[in-house]
Amino acid sequence: MPAQHFTPKLFTFLRELAENNDRDWFAANKERYERDVRTPALRFISDFSAPLAKIAPRLVADPRPVGGSMFRIHRDTRFSRDKSPYKNHVGIHFFHESAKKAPSVPGFYLHLQPGESFAAAGIWHPDAVALARLRGAIAKGDAEWKALRKSKLPIEGGSLKRPPRGFAPDHPFVDDLKRTDFVTSIRLADRDICKAGFIGDFAGACRKMAPLVRFVSRSLDLPW
Repeated sequence: MPAQHFTPKLFTFLRELAENNDRDWFAANKERYERDVRTPALRFISDFSAPLAKIAPRLVADPRPVGGSMFRIHRDTRFSRDKSPYKNHVGIHFFHESAKKAPSVPGFYLHLQPGESFAAAGIWHPDAVALARLRGAIAKGDAEWKALRKSKLPIEGGSLKRPPRGFAPDHPFVDDLKRTDFVTSIRLADRDICKAGFIGDFAGACRKMAPLVRFVSRSLDLPW
């Protein structure tokens, strides 16, 4: 039988955390967090290693509790007006193996949040050098990018109001050259995430989005 990783208890915990986002409540419910959220997420990461190797062998599924594929539940509040100490979602990223050497790398992402869950892929907020290389590949008529646009895979993220300096406003891909992010996403229903075999559904979503990750990797001269 396919494995079940997540249960409705994960989403129940996140809903309650959103309503009680303080350290006292979290401390009183830490055992629930470990049992219903953190442990299942780390097991999912570990189990996804094999499917990931077939989809994008240069991407990493790192099940370490700290510094791995699972983002910390604690928020960085240093520069935020919102001083809530905890995130009300779970974030899991499967990043390129070159992450320690390159400041901007592509990957897959799984976002778990009540009513707002999704799978995503690509590169978010690339640094100036990486962004310039992506735009350069598009401007030169990269065949992979042309195929991506013909595939109707939705490309999302931030965009400039005007073409970046050095690119003609009548370029056939001018709207893509304006992009500051190159990501795509697929919405996920909470009930489907809690079904046995969800790991296979997520693998299927990643396969659909993999061409964008491949394009980004090759444009940045990262092994694919």
